[in-house]
Amino acid sequence: MSSPDGRPDPDPDGVDRAGVGTAAGDAAADGIRVSVVLPAFNEAATIEGTVRTTVGTLEGFLPNDAFEVIVAEDGCDDDTPEIADRLAREDDRVRHFHSDRRLGRGGALEFAFERAAGDTLVYFDTDLATDMGHLEELVAKIDREGYDVATGSRWIPGDEADRPAKRGVPSRGFNLIVRTVLRSRLRDHQCGFKALSREAFEELHEAVEDDHWFWDTELLVRAQRRGFRVAEFPVEWEPQGDSKVDLVRDVFGMGSQIVRLWWQLSVSPRITRTRTVAAGVVLTVAALALMTVYLDPSAVLAAFEGADPAPVAAATLVYLLSWPLRGLRYRDILTELGYREKLGFLTGAVFISQTGNLVFPARAGDAVRAYVVKARRGIPYPTGFASLAAERVFDLLTITAMAGAVLAGLLVTDGTSAVAAAVSANVPGVPPAAVSRAIQVAAGIGVVAVASLFVIVATARSDRNYVRDVVSRFSSDSYVDYVAGVIEEFTAGVQTVAGTRASFARVGGVSVVVWTLDVVTALLVLAAFPAAVESMTVTQLVVVGFFAVSVGNLAKVLPLSPGGIGLYEAAFTALVVGLGGVPAAVAFAAAVLDHAVKNAVTVAGGVVSMIGFNVSLTDAVDETAELDEEGEPEGSEFPSDDD
Repeated sequence: MSSPDGRPDPDPDGVDRAGVGTAAGDAAADGIRVSVVLPAFNEAATIEGTVRTTVGTLEGFLPNDAFEVIVAEDGCDDDTPEIADRLAREDDRVRHFHSDRRLGRGGALEFAFERAAGDTLVYFDTDLATDMGHLEELVAKIDREGYDVATGSRWIPGDEADRPAKRGVPSRGFNLIVRTVLRSRLRDHQCGFKALSREAFEELHEAVEDDHWFWDTELLVRAQRRGFRVAEFPVEWEPQGDSKVDLVRDVFGMGSQIVRLWWQLSVSPRITRTRTVAAGVVLTVAALALMTVYLDPSAVLAAFEGADPAPVAAATLVYLLSWPLRGLRYRDILTELGYREKLGFLTGAVFISQTGNLVFPARAGDAVRAYVVKARRGIPYPTGFASLAAERVFDLLTITAMAGAVLAGLLVTDGTSAVAAAVSANVPGVPPAAVSRAIQVAAGIGVVAVASLFVIVATARSDRNYVRDVVSRFSSDSYVDYVAGVIEEFTAGVQTVAGTRASFARVGGVSVVVWTLDVVTALLVLAAFPAAVESMTVTQLVVVGFFAVSVGNLAKVLPLSPGGIGLYEAAFTALVVGLGGVPAAVAFAAAVLDHAVKNAVTVAGGVVSMIGFNVSLTDAVDETAELDEEGEPEGSEFPSDDD
């Protein structure tokens, strides 16, 4: 409903809260039992007829003062807002909520339900595809029969609606997947003809994450999982006009939502720390054991025995030098976020978090660092997580750029032929031509990765939102907002430290040095094995080392095992064998030793830092797990070094 002077009340977030507050309170005092919400997007041609039909139908079975009809107008760019305003002025039982921006179908419904007066909340599509003769039955399911949620169904056996194939086939497939994957007992989850009690809405709507077409399905599935009484009854339904559902865009989008909801309901609750650690250990052991199928363990042991300890010691020192640089980079990132801390403390915090990543899978150590800087220096959790995101983005970009640069160099210098010949010689049965084509494709991808780096940097350093500009060219749907949001979250990591050109160059430059030292560590370890030195020239050693370490670390991006153990060794071994012609047993021994040196330095530094900071790794993980579930944990402070 509009404000008393007939004009909508503006709101800073772009949502007009006209008719909210006093109007809602007065409505409740007048005894309104039923609130019907009509989600509307560009419905100028039909909205007046829909509202009048709805009011007339409700008058047929409810007292005139026992209901309200709300037009939840969702960022329309036609005459729908003006028509809805006029209808609200003409009839006090009609209200209008306007949004200047798209909330999505589910978002518009939630916004209206939160401000509705009735205890029975009803909604249906404005095209009136469902026969309005069923409205009394829908309301009665909640208002009189005591169900918590009610939904019409076009697919109850014996009462199937006659739908065109282009709508019927995807609908049946979608409902079958939902019943199978999400264990729903309902036949039709997307029929736009539903009702629920105020109590059910209050408990469910915070949990429902989708704000568009999947909102209905998620509401029904969560209601069943929480034990609410859900009624499904057959309705007469006839399609009206063209569907607003994009069968390509929305099918894929809703498919991703099914996977997300399945994970949240069926998988995530079963992931405990004990199970996670156990699974990570099993995966690590299995990955390493699998290598023995292809490698002779005695040959690997012989390779270890023949290794020169001097290069290994040098590798340990080189890798140790990279840690103050990690602390320096983290200091620069925090400085851009408004917090200045000492290099020693931040280096220790990085040590502790990386030790956590070795002990716990799923990169739980990243959250540990946010806990450490919060508990010891009072840096808020949002800032701690933002700084971690920025660091991880720079790590990923640097590793990708290094691998891409090596591949691009091979492409430009026609080095793919030599590499292809080396791979074919070490992997019998693989023709050089096929390998060469594969490397050329990979090199092309590497070039794209490097180019993407510059695009991301340009986007992050510009006031213009290039990401949303490009993505929105394909559609203005709320799923596009979701896709754009994911990309923007990634670029935000760069933007965090892109406030000045100097800070961006400093963080980016330190990242390159950190990962170069990581590669040099691996090269020194390789140099400890005579067979590796004999198989490659210095140039080959450098190229293979950069590429193997880069790809090995990219393999660790998947948080499947603690510290990526097993994943790193497999990727490193395959590339050193394929590109460098090094015997497989020697390559595997070098991969294990390289990873062992790095992990030993990390754990040693982590233990010293935990003792110095009086930090318990398990307590930190527990605190951050509590943060994920309930918000910022209480009682997580303990005295700082200055107390």
